[in-house]
Amino acid sequence: MSLGALRPTPLVEQATERLREQITGGEWTVGTKLPGENALAQALGVGRSTVREALRALAGAGLVQARQGAGVFVIATKPQEDWPTQLRRAAITDVYEVRMLIEVEAAQMAAQRRTDDDLTALNAALAHRKEAAKAGNAEFVDADIALHASLVAAAHNPVLTALFSEFVPVLRQGLVDLVDLLNLRTDEPNHGDDGHTVLVEAIARADAETAGRTLREELKRTLDRLHAV
Repeated sequence: MSLGALRPTPLVEQATERLREQITGGEWTVGTKLPGENALAQALGVGRSTVREALRALAGAGLVQARQGAGVFVIATKPQEDWPTQLRRAAITDVYEVRMLIEVEAAQMAAQRRTDDDLTALNAALAHRKEAAKAGNAEFVDADIALHASLVAAAHNPVLTALFSEFVPVLRQGLVDLVDLLNLRTDEPNHGDDGHTVLVEAIARADAETAGRTLREELKRTLDRLHAV
């Protein structure tokens, strides 16, 4: 085994990268048992603690797995991408389909769980969206997303809220691009205002069925436009 001694700093990062290259480059295939810590430390010219940290980083990337009493084995040759990275790489239509699943359910939950404070926030967000119709496309999209974020928050499910927030950066860019590309606001500056107004009103009167149906129809129209691009 010839890995080559490392430069003095930063040792853990260098060790991690050198070992990663052995895996992603095909030197160590799936199922391969890695050399022991002592052998790796000697080959890399570092201490065992540095090797241990490097192996922990590779395990976190989904490349290796320690098996009690057996050693460390290669389990994949490509690192796992974290959720935000996967979203950035995903097609906007795929992201939007999942958004529909999340938000339609959130709208129905919001109609059942919303508080007076939630209604105040929703109405304020709706008013801001109307006002943003006078502004540029990016500002209008931001106001639209803020309204939807208020809706998700009114569902009072922290996991749902956190999940939606992960979608926001990808959604924002996709929607800005869509509005710009199709000139959606040329004839209708406050695009989708009627549907959003009906949605907020349905949540206010605790009408979960109408809230869910209205949002599904609204999002489906946008998704159809995305598929047509």
